[in-house]
Amino acid sequence: MKYTKLGKSDLTVSRICMGCMGFGNAATGQHSWTVDEAQTREIIRHGLELGINFYDTAIAYQNGTSEQYVGKALRDFAKRDEYVVATKFTPRTQDEIDAGVSGQKHIENYLNQSLKNLGMDHVDLYIYHMWDYHTPMEEIMNGLHNVVKAGKARYIGISNCFAWQLAKANFYAREHGLTEFVSIQGHYNLIAREEEREMAPFCADQNIAMTPYSALAGGRLSKRPGETSKRLQEDAYAKFKYDATAETDGKIIERVAELAEKRGVSMTEISLAWLLTKVTAPVVGTTKFSHVDGAVRAVDLELTQDETGYLEELYVPHALVGVMAQNGKQKAGNVV
Repeated sequence: MKYTKLGKSDLTVSRICMGCMGFGNAATGQHSWTVDEAQTREIIRHGLELGINFYDTAIAYQNGTSEQYVGKALRDFAKRDEYVVATKFTPRTQDEIDAGVSGQKHIENYLNQSLKNLGMDHVDLYIYHMWDYHTPMEEIMNGLHNVVKAGKARYIGISNCFAWQLAKANFYAREHGLTEFVSIQGHYNLIAREEEREMAPFCADQNIAMTPYSALAGGRLSKRPGETSKRLQEDAYAKFKYDATAETDGKIIERVAELAEKRGVSMTEISLAWLLTKVTAPVVGTTKFSHVDGAVRAVDLELTQDETGYLEELYVPHALVGVMAQNGKQKAGNVV
């Protein structure tokens, strides 16, 4: 495993971040394909043995059971200074808004619950899961600064936002002596490259770490045409993100398979080797040992310039999908 600093922070993270959305009680929450606690523990133990020290979960994953499984496994298998754990909070609910719960109080409440789930007194990285259009940005930044001052979070990150939002928030924090975001977790992979327009150059200029999710496009970049999995069959949200562009994306996926065959490696290794040249640490979802193994091997795989160009040349502009598409609609609605 190789390691690097997470943006401007002093956190040393593995080049692979284990995404923990696939861990949790499948009977609760939004996903039916997650793995139970026993499997979670073994996968995390395997990741630690292979040098992965960066783990990403969220309070929203399977109603907090992902945090519970991940926290217990990490506490049992490693010392607290041997891993970096990140979790995320969602925007205020309508019930909170109606009850007058402020953005600052919302952050405090959610982090306290996450810490209880994890069984820890602090997280290394606390991530704003998606932009909250119903809460002033200033409230969010002050709330995040408060939990850092309280020692409950060492650093803060953000996910699912536009580059202008990240810039606005960080420049506000800088102006007012508050904590700035050190990382961005956006949607970025070989068949979803819209982050290259504004987010990637902004992050390079500001030394903000990119830790993208959907690194393998919900498994699409790791499987040959015709291959499937429980997640591919049952992940409705991933279908929503990728089905509309399946024909054009398929041509890129075929090239991934072709290069994997030529190099004698897995498609996972090719796809992640490409992404690792662009970002700090991709968040790679894992529900099997083989997923961990492929991600770790990708760290040492170097693509040639010709191979990189071959993978990139068929990409065509994509419409924003998932949370970002919803964000765009909300912002347009606010402007109108």
